Amino acid sequence: MRNNFIILLSACLFCMQTALAWERETIWPKGKMPNTQNHQIAAMTDEAGSKGFNADKHRIAYLEWYDAPSDDVKQNGCMILISGGSYQSCCDVNLVKTWRETFTKLGFQCVNFVYRTPRPVGLPIYQTAWEDGQRAVRMVRSEARKRGFDPEKIGVISMSAGSHLALLLAANSQTAAYAPVDKLDTVPCHINWALVNAPAYVTTDGEAGTPATRQGYGIDVHLSDVFKFDAKTCPVSLHHGGTDPYTPNGSTLFFRELRKRKIPAELHLYPNRGHGAFGLERGIEFMKQMGFVGSLEPEIAIMSRYDNDDARKEKITEDVWPEGKIPDVQEQQCKPYLEWHFPKELKTQAIQIIYSGGSYMGNDPDGFEVAPARRYLNERGMTVVTMKYRTPRPQGLAKHTTAWQDLQRAIRIVRSKAASLGLDPNHIGIMGSSAGGHLTLMGVTSSLQNAYLPIDDIDKQPCNVQWGIGIYPAYALTDGASDPNTANGVPDDAVLVPDFNFDLKTAPMLFIHGDADVYAAMGSVKTWEKMRSMGIQSELHTLATRNHCFQRSASPGTGSYTYLDRIGEFLNYIIKK
Repeated sequence: MRNNFIILLSACLFCMQTALAWERETIWPKGKMPNTQNHQIAAMTDEAGSKGFNADKHRIAYLEWYDAPSDDVKQNGCMILISGGSYQSCCDVNLVKTWRETFTKLGFQCVNFVYRTPRPVGLPIYQTAWEDGQRAVRMVRSEARKRGFDPEKIGVISMSAGSHLALLLAANSQTAAYAPVDKLDTVPCHINWALVNAPAYVTTDGEAGTPATRQGYGIDVHLSDVFKFDAKTCPVSLHHGGTDPYTPNGSTLFFRELRKRKIPAELHLYPNRGHGAFGLERGIEFMKQMGFVGSLEPEIAIMSRYDNDDARKEKITEDVWPEGKIPDVQEQQCKPYLEWHFPKELKTQAIQIIYSGGSYMGNDPDGFEVAPARRYLNERGMTVVTMKYRTPRPQGLAKHTTAWQDLQRAIRIVRSKAASLGLDPNHIGIMGSSAGGHLTLMGVTSSLQNAYLPIDDIDKQPCNVQWGIGIYPAYALTDGASDPNTANGVPDDAVLVPDFNFDLKTAPMLFIHGDADVYAAMGSVKTWEKMRSMGIQSELHTLATRNHCFQRSASPGTGSYTYLDRIGEFLNYIIKK
């Protein structure tokens, strides 16, 4: 019995020591907290709901400092963790735990920031939390040297109302939320980056503290004016579910404002996901790309990573058109053809058609935009069809006309042969990069419009597809329809080109685009917004600081390096849906 008591006592002492290592620090001096309201507390919901909780002992916002990371992984930075809870509570106890564990292992000092809730009376719903937030950042920065991190390597990760607060901290640090109370208030309160999940109240149809009443759409709905985007606005990675009632359009509009100011940013949008935190790995990749998680490793060429066809069983080549039947034939153009690439081990009956870009001046079915993806999908047990379409641009016709004809014919050929090959004619997707991304948008949005007159029974087949994958699609917006040097997609008068019909057969898409691409990333974003307005749930990932052809060479651990996995995940979702 005595030995058991000693063991129990030792365990209790260990727990107490562990708890003591998580140091709580109130952020306001006694009697100096602005806008004090008697109904507000500062506590996570697990503590506030515990037996014997004394509200009067939890009135002041605080920081909870967690154990420092081990020296062998230390990154010299700090992550501030901000819970959501509708500004009514701080409720994301499990998320905070996940963030703490994740970022401590990555080498960051973590600190939980607990602000006052519920909403203040007679003030904007965020006011007291914003006051607490600016004060908290000042305290974190002031203690950086003591706690062993760089005062200019402070990031935040957040959820919901906490993400609204994070965006205020990211964009409004030069606007004082409160009058100074002591010397600490001379310390800057800007943050250096933000990972923002499902920010609420960002559009004007929900800024009063409700879900977006019009889903973020409407000629009189816009980004809330509360966000100032001052000179210290930091890079942001925005993550949002496509069916979130706290509209994902808030994230797209915030992203647009960052791009206007050339502030690196990422936007990650997930189809048929509601209110929640998604894509933590994407946030870490963003931090890696930005240099917040150590130095970027040397870039590696993707063709060296996917350099063989070991997963391919067989290749079959065939012409797209019968001899003498090519519509709008022009002598200067190459001859179009298809190549079927069958995997050694077939794991799905779905078929992916892939083709490259090349400004509609040339295209290469064996280049870096096609071969790695083909090999990756063959490894996953999927049949891939690659297409060489007619280039250079046709004379006297729109730049994409003959390529679009080739694509419609290719889809019909694949559908007509699928069943005989043990494949599914109703599970066909198309994928293209750059000009090929524009061509993918044509195939996805305009299949009910004939690109050519029928020539045989194959043309009786429909040419709609079940999904599309657009890798940095070009020419999607009116400010860059022909000249990429004019494109940025930011002004509101830069709209989607009239090439795309968005007909009743329009399919969901995956978009992956470099944020710094001269063929504007906003083309992908605005297409995503258009599809969502039609009830079509698509997926989108932009990659901070990355330009056109982001995947040709990329640094390990970044989104440009792992982009093929986004394709694999999207196909898992779309094929099983």
